[in-house]
Amino acid sequence: MPAFSRFTPLISALPSTVPFVGPEAIERNRNTSVKARIGANESGFGPAPSVLQAIRDKAGEIWKYNDPENHALKTALAAHLGIQASNIAIGEGVDDLLGLVVRMVIEPGMPVVTSFGGYPTFNFHVNGFGGRLVTVPYAGDQEDLNGLLEAVKREDAPLVYFANPDNPMGSWWDADSIIAFARALPESCLMILDEAYSETAPAGSVPAMSALIDQPNILRMRTFSKAYGLAGARIGYAIGTPETVVGFDKIRNHFGMVRLSTEAALAALADQDYLAEVLTKIAASRERIAGIARANGLNPLPSATNFVAIDCGRDAVYARAVVDGLMDHGVFIRMPGVAPLNRCIRISAGIDKDMDLLAEALPKVLASIKA
Repeated sequence: MPAFSRFTPLISALPSTVPFVGPEAIERNRNTSVKARIGANESGFGPAPSVLQAIRDKAGEIWKYNDPENHALKTALAAHLGIQASNIAIGEGVDDLLGLVVRMVIEPGMPVVTSFGGYPTFNFHVNGFGGRLVTVPYAGDQEDLNGLLEAVKREDAPLVYFANPDNPMGSWWDADSIIAFARALPESCLMILDEAYSETAPAGSVPAMSALIDQPNILRMRTFSKAYGLAGARIGYAIGTPETVVGFDKIRNHFGMVRLSTEAALAALADQDYLAEVLTKIAASRERIAGIARANGLNPLPSATNFVAIDCGRDAVYARAVVDGLMDHGVFIRMPGVAPLNRCIRISAGIDKDMDLLAEALPKVLASIKA
């Protein structure tokens, strides 16, 4: 007789894995310390001083629950984006919202279309709710819009995930192509358009709000984790029609948002001058990362994000050796998880001190591998 399990068959069958191994776990496992944290696409430039002051000013109110309707933040975002508050759902980061979307749409066995090698946390949620992942290979280090559309139609998939700009490669599509893709989808298929890096994207690559706001099968995801420097605060939001957005209210954690996180997001949104400064610093850091890569015989890929994917010119074993070797010097970076993307490493934009450490360590690591 099989042993009694308190878990469902689905949960019992899932492997004990996490989408990402954090730098803290690497420090514990390797008994080392991170000196340059440039692997998780956080913003080492941090949030605005005005945001930190808002957190200090409101810290005494931490005994209160956050407004479960997130009224102030939805209203501020609506004014900023030129839409209605009813078009917005707030969540504890985009990762939380992705899980809620999968729960709303997917029943066990249903197909879900995504890119092979795309954002692992989305796959984590699909597997956790019993969905069947249908993956489409990248085409030239860019997500394949035609391939994704063909897979949706072939599988009659109720859900498709697409990130623009892309993680982990940093590539992007132009806005017209994205709009055409969205309009070509069957009405029965909900599209998650992950725009976590929309602030760092070049002009013409992010569709205007008016272009997709009335399309009920589109949900756009954005975050305060990247350019706004609030990854630890966990603030994300979804944009869609009111009829689509209201679905979140049926299953979301109404008291999940942290009160100080909301105050931080409000202050960050109000300080667009600081955001402009950070975007300039991110662009400069991307250029420096690219220069360091070229100086060491590696090929940096064009990037519309706050990181640069670098083609190491070999295979995953070689790229992993570079990642591990840099960690030996206290430089934390990451790499894509599947071939052929895993010939690359991925380095986040960072402050000058972090870039100096990278420039010093990388040639030593490459020489060591060669030896």
